[in-house]
Amino acid sequence: MPFKVITCNLNGIRAAARKGFFAWMDTQDPDVVCLQETKAQEHQLPPEALDLTRYNSAFVDAQKKGYSGVAVYSKRPPLRVVRGLGMEDMDAEGRFVRMDFEGGLSVASLYVPSGTTGPARQAVKEAFLDRFIANLAQMKNEGHPFIICGDYNIAHRDIDVFNPARCATVTGFLPQERAWMDDVIERVGWVDAFRVARPDEKKQFTWWSGWKGAWENNLGWRIDYQLVTPDLAPRVRAASIYKGARFSDHAPVTIDYEL
Repeated sequence: MPFKVITCNLNGIRAAARKGFFAWMDTQDPDVVCLQETKAQEHQLPPEALDLTRYNSAFVDAQKKGYSGVAVYSKRPPLRVVRGLGMEDMDAEGRFVRMDFEGGLSVASLYVPSGTTGPARQAVKEAFLDRFIANLAQMKNEGHPFIICGDYNIAHRDIDVFNPARCATVTGFLPQERAWMDDVIERVGWVDAFRVARPDEKKQFTWWSGWKGAWENNLGWRIDYQLVTPDLAPRVRAASIYKGARFSDHAPVTIDYEL
């Protein structure tokens, strides 16, 4: 059975709706959509985000207005929705929501903290990563197919940034962050679904900074992932990054599975 999953950091669900994200989403007919940085309380959601009659939805807002927030839309009704990771500080920032489905599949939307504002937030990010790897191990050990979509705010390999040497001292590509991703994949055992379909393809980026010419010249980073349990790796059929329209500073990532 074909099963299409889209993930995108919207950098504001209201702004993305105005730019046509939900109209585009409707043309794609996905089974599941995971969103990050919704930046809206549920009562502030635009009509485009609410009037999706084919989809069940779950939102987790940040306590701070206009900040963070994640969501999942699914055609299938979930058996269970889990909001948060059990980390009081991070759950208050609206960083994780999960849907469990009949048949054993789980899909989650994750927004990892960014360290771009300075050393204090970088320390918060690294503390989160240190704790979250235990969550990742626990979720993998549940023993059923699992997809964790999201903005991980880490580019893993040299081919995941436009200039590895230039980016080597920048948050998101620091040695300890890349080593964390190594650990997630090599020791804990999660699989980068995009690289299953397109293992060594260069210039496949999902985020571009506000620098002049970054988007136009594809000077980007690949920091948005669908990490999957190993049983799903052979079920990956295709992977794509949509750049036909710009809804955000990130681009939607689509993975097609055969379940």
